[in-house]
Amino acid sequence: MSAMRSITEVAPDFFRLCVADANCYLVRTAGGLTLVDAGLPATRGVLRSLLTHLGAREADIDAVVLTHGHFDHVGVARHIRAEGARVLVHSRDAQLARHPYSYRPATPRVPYLLSHPRGLPTITRMALAGALGVRGVEAIGRVHHGHPVDVPGSPVALWTPGHTGGHCAYFFEEAGVLLTGDALVTLDPYTGEEGPQIVASAATADTDEAIRSLDVLAETSAELILPGHGRSFRGRAATAVDLARQRGPH
Repeated sequence: MSAMRSITEVAPDFFRLCVADANCYLVRTAGGLTLVDAGLPATRGVLRSLLTHLGAREADIDAVVLTHGHFDHVGVARHIRAEGARVLVHSRDAQLARHPYSYRPATPRVPYLLSHPRGLPTITRMALAGALGVRGVEAIGRVHHGHPVDVPGSPVALWTPGHTGGHCAYFFEEAGVLLTGDALVTLDPYTGEEGPQIVASAATADTDEAIRSLDVLAETSAELILPGHGRSFRGRAATAVDLARQRGPH
């Protein structure tokens, strides 16, 4: 599989599917399969390859849990829902999940990209993976801060607004694994910069709020951070948050 599309078992039964630098995660539990985020349209082929390897099919996915409703996280959710899975999101992002391009970032996107040319290759890869043609999904707005989500694995939802109004991270406490979505990433698609950080203002609604929301992540006991973009971060969540705070809004 090409570097643009990859599958990695980042922890026992946690599988990262990376397509054009956009990550989603299939979590296998004794109770079934949960997909956290749904990548880009081209993610579907990679997902099918993983499921075949696991002896499963799309119809065996019990639920899709969205960290937020942006196009690069909603990609194949509509297809998985059609196979019978429930799709869940925080109520404040349900409308965005239906219309994944209907958001206004803090900074206009095109001028930002022109001033940060290192992000252009990633944005181009995303476009080639279907980023311009994502169809929204009807998601159930039953994700509540501090409560386990009723899906296999029962991750605790952590409301982390800023990137979007209803953004949530998900903490699989028993495994010590925190899926941060775009509340904390290790690659910013809009700048090409690596390392723990929030996403650029060209894709974030409120960067100051996004920085404040890092406190919620730091309070967890997670030892493995799985972001929406970039490589896994192994170490204390508080350490990753400290590094992101040092970088600050951008």
